[in-house]
Amino acid sequence: MFKRLYPKHFVASIYDIDLEALKRNGVKAILTDLDNTLVAWNIADAPDDLVAWLDMVNNQYGFDVIIVSNNNGDRVRKFAEPLGLHYIAPARKPLPIGFKRALTQFGYHAKEVVFLGDQLFTDVLGANSVGIEVIHVQPVVKTDGVVTRFNRMMERLVFHRMKQKGIYKLTKKVVEEPSVLKHPTELRQTLQQEKE
Repeated sequence: MFKRLYPKHFVASIYDIDLEALKRNGVKAILTDLDNTLVAWNIADAPDDLVAWLDMVNNQYGFDVIIVSNNNGDRVRKFAEPLGLHYIAPARKPLPIGFKRALTQFGYHAKEVVFLGDQLFTDVLGANSVGIEVIHVQPVVKTDGVVTRFNRMMERLVFHRMKQKGIYKLTKKVVEEPSVLKHPTELRQTLQQEKE
């Protein structure tokens, strides 16, 4: 049971992910949680640094980005659509249904994607159950919604076990600098024009 809660990699934030390594390993799409993985759970819109990172992920590396979130469809849609992102919501993680739907709907095999998530008992357990490699991202903020708080208490025990076994190795090295890309305001305008 514990092994299903273990991610393949641990990063401090999405900005510390080695995108070159993902490309070399044949990854074609990035499935990702939304709340406390991409943005704080109580933030409605993508901040500029995230807009720039998503542009780099998509245009420089060619990765499709698909949000797989347990949040309600309205919250996820309002976040994803202005950015031109695909999404599955509510995903009902850790059940495999949301992950399988993302793979089927967008035409990917489990070995062609990675999943980014901040929770062990929903994100990691769910992705591992369908054979998707998981990158655990430290939560964007230390606060959580009511339901998540209980999971966090349980997670402490699992993290303690991973540290004892030497499994937990946090990567905190920025490989790319999103700010050198096209200005985020221009990106937002471009995305909006493409939608129209």
